[in-house]
Amino acid sequence: MRIAIVTDAWHPQTNGVVNTLSQTAAWLGRFGHCVSMVTPQDFRSIPCPTYPEIRLSLRPYGPLRGRLLEFAPQALHIATEGPLGLAARRFCRRHGWRFTTSYHTQFPQYLRARFPIPVVLSYRLLRWFHGAAARCMVSTPSVRRQLAARGFDNLAVWRRGVDTELFRPRGKEFLSLPRPVAAYVGRLAVEKNIDAFLAMPWSGSKLVIGDGPERARLEAQYPRACYAGFRFGEDLAAHLAAADVMVFPSLTDTFGLVNLEALACGVPVAAFPVAGPIDVIRDGVTGALDEDLASAARRALALEAGACRQYAMGFGWETCTREFEGNLVPCRAGQSEPVEAPGLPVPGSLSRS
Repeated sequence: MRIAIVTDAWHPQTNGVVNTLSQTAAWLGRFGHCVSMVTPQDFRSIPCPTYPEIRLSLRPYGPLRGRLLEFAPQALHIATEGPLGLAARRFCRRHGWRFTTSYHTQFPQYLRARFPIPVVLSYRLLRWFHGAAARCMVSTPSVRRQLAARGFDNLAVWRRGVDTELFRPRGKEFLSLPRPVAAYVGRLAVEKNIDAFLAMPWSGSKLVIGDGPERARLEAQYPRACYAGFRFGEDLAAHLAAADVMVFPSLTDTFGLVNLEALACGVPVAAFPVAGPIDVIRDGVTGALDEDLASAARRALALEAGACRQYAMGFGWETCTREFEGNLVPCRAGQSEPVEAPGLPVPGSLSRS
């Protein structure tokens, strides 16, 4: 099957959306599908204000139209609500093509952290964007319930996965920091609520793995933390596995892929009891959820690494990509429903709306 995936988030960005789409495209290829990624790399673009790593494509409709007509996809997925996503939605509506979308970020809260935009207005725009899709894929049941309460009625679950070969338990001696080590992994940006982690009382060390526009301020305000910058591949996995607890302070993520990566390393997670973590973390087993982040981190220290690893093993990318595949719809009338490639069956209860 020919599958087009349109996304405004792509390399060289480092975040969960890019990782998810990269893994999904790679696994779809392994299943025997032909995947065309339509990304800002193919268009003239400018840096996004307040988030320069994101490239905003300029006047993409004409070139995108040509790309899609030439590729003639049998299924089309729009992953983001940026210029490329809007152009792809416009194209599909004009040509009568069916498509799917996905909801990766609590966008209303994300915008509200930067600009005085009412959340109700943001949700209205998101309903307009995703409401035209045959299915809007979300990462967890709690996000599905949250959006359903906001009037979304075409929701389907597409869970996230983790590379359990790369992210695995390793030696703690990799880090020569005073124990216990509490780690944060991710972009250093205002919507990630990193101050909650860095300001919490902690008797050991705090390790910040990542980079972003907030780094200079955070280093100046919290100089006792260790700032490791972006880490990738084996280096990232080794840093994460050497921590004693991973702290996830975000209130706006829909999933938090790094939570699974930590669990796969045998590292328990501490987080607030909000959408995303409540679907990933089993309180008292693989981590701790608490309105008091420091209390959650201290409780998580007592948990078994083996239970974290065993839980994460159920989130392989093969299973998650089958879920994505099962949510796709044929672009044009007269096409049959997308046929799954031979192999692992699509999970039943969560794969369709």
